[in-house]
Amino acid sequence: MKRHVALIVETSTGYGRRVLAGIVRFMRMHDEWSVFLEQRDLMKKPPSWLATWEGDGIISRATTPALVEAVTATGVPLVELTDRRQDPLLPQIRSDDAAIGRMGAEHPLERGFERFGFCGFRGEAWSERRQEAFVGAVRQAGRTCDVYESHWHGPGARAWDEEQKRLSTWIGSFPRPVGIMACNDIRGLHVLEACSQKGLAVPEEVAVVGVDNDELLCRVSAPPLSSVIPNAEAVGYQAAELLSRLMDGGASTVEPQLVAPLGVATRQSTDVVAIDDAEIAAALHYIRQHACRGLRVEEVTRAVGISRSTLERQLRKYLGRTPQQEIRNVQIKKVRELLATTELPAEQIAPLCGFEHPEYMHVVFKRVTGMTPGGFRRQVRGEEVRK
Repeated sequence: MKRHVALIVETSTGYGRRVLAGIVRFMRMHDEWSVFLEQRDLMKKPPSWLATWEGDGIISRATTPALVEAVTATGVPLVELTDRRQDPLLPQIRSDDAAIGRMGAEHPLERGFERFGFCGFRGEAWSERRQEAFVGAVRQAGRTCDVYESHWHGPGARAWDEEQKRLSTWIGSFPRPVGIMACNDIRGLHVLEACSQKGLAVPEEVAVVGVDNDELLCRVSAPPLSSVIPNAEAVGYQAAELLSRLMDGGASTVEPQLVAPLGVATRQSTDVVAIDDAEIAAALHYIRQHACRGLRVEEVTRAVGISRSTLERQLRKYLGRTPQQEIRNVQIKKVRELLATTELPAEQIAPLCGFEHPEYMHVVFKRVTGMTPGGFRRQVRGEEVRK
């Protein structure tokens, strides 16, 4: 007999829809549930049917205390996915916001930026966790960071024109070039609009990276927005897996399960290298453009007109890596992206990323990441629960 499960997950965001995709993948593999899904947005009030609903389990992205209370009152097993607050009494799975913040910092740090900013939403736990990790990573690297916060919703939220005016003033207040992380893609669009109003060039003066990799938002912006990719599908899959165990009488835990992000989708808003050495900046640009066609260091030196010894010395100075390590770094990032976002087998991924033989790609990937390509893909899909 199939179990009746309610999904209280917003369908109005790309993140919520990817969470649902992960839940659906679990259902297809197990065929044990009959599901009720209500069309929702992030701030919708608790559904009235919860008071009389007689089901077996709930997965909820409950974004308000009222909804948490209503869901908890049903008494059925519940897995909570919200990232706006943390209720220690509920089994919880969510994206690892600290890892997202650190990844957001690594992206402009790799491009040689010295000055940084974080643009977030005040009172949103997920934004504050990302901010803390971003600022910490930047300061650990010996750089400075400024922070801008304002309310997203509610009585403290400013009118659009006033908010953009203040944001423009903040962006124009510190020396450039500067790398800015926005707490999500919506905030990233706010930053890009403020740059436009201020007449600042993106990415030459201000490089911007968001979070969520919402394809529509990222590509409708001008220029297209780079974005950290949370593994929302794995959040959904692991939530379904956990709920299944709870409905079987398994024990729950008060510690949230955190799902690491997949990487950064690089678009035009960060397609720049903030290095004051024009030859080294050109070399890095050439590597990032051509690494996945089997690039050799000699080709880089010929294209840029620089000696190998100078390239080696300057890359170690700016990035702490050799030219060959930087080529491998770009290749492995592409491998990770294709493993995470496609169904292509390793035999097809290898030549797309500059590896002549899949076996060698396997060796390099395991050396760099600590896992096999197949193991990485399973982890991305949430089929190996993080301990």
